[in-house]
Amino acid sequence: MAAERSWTFLTNHAHVLLAVSAAPDLRLKDIAERVSITERTATQILSDLETIGCIERRKVGRRNHYVISAQQPLRHPLEEHHQIADLINALSHHADPE
Repeated sequence: MAAERSWTFLTNHAHVLLAVSAAPDLRLKDIAERVSITERTATQILSDLETIGCIERRKVGRRNHYVISAQQPLRHPLEEHHQIADLINALSHHADPE
């Protein structure tokens, strides 16, 4: 029997950032679905990330396009010597080279 997942190593903020980095044109509904959160929570997280300069939201037609500020440092004192790019590079889904 598989253990029930009651917590994860990453926050929802990190999950949203990773979702946007993988697909910058995702709709809010799709971001929320990928991260398993509500659209309202996704909206708040995107707003948080935009407020601190981690992402920039641009309108492209009727859709949002998200640009990540990859050089921004991570916020916690234990990780502040790392940049957002380090997190994305470490946790992005890369195709298997073999």
